[in-house]
Amino acid sequence: MSNNHFWGFHTLIDAADCLRSAVTNPDTIAAFCKELVVAIDMVAYGEPQLVHFGEDNKAGWTAIQLISTSNFMMHACDSTGDIYFDCFSCKPYDVTTVEQVFRKYFAPQRIRINYITRQA
Repeated sequence: MSNNHFWGFHTLIDAADCLRSAVTNPDTIAAFCKELVVAIDMVAYGEPQLVHFGEDNKAGWTAIQLISTSNFMMHACDSTGDIYFDCFSCKPYDVTTVEQVFRKYFAPQRIRINYITRQA
């Protein structure tokens, strides 16, 4: 099926034991968001929004980057170094590029990537 039959494209990354200095640094997370926008040929809709919140082992930085074709978001857990990341766009993008930029910034020890196409 060609790309024009899908509503959107969705990459989900579950990453364990990422580089702690990156997971806990809002500047690094913002830089990741900005580089990813360019790398997958998207248009940012404003700056990435970062908020630190949560309790116990769930506390950490959440980032949301709106793009003209949807968004990507992540939550990075301070205590475990785990990151849960979603990239959704109605414009196709290269999943390999998403993984490469993610690995560059966060150096996960374990990573699971799921890619799905969305349609009604």
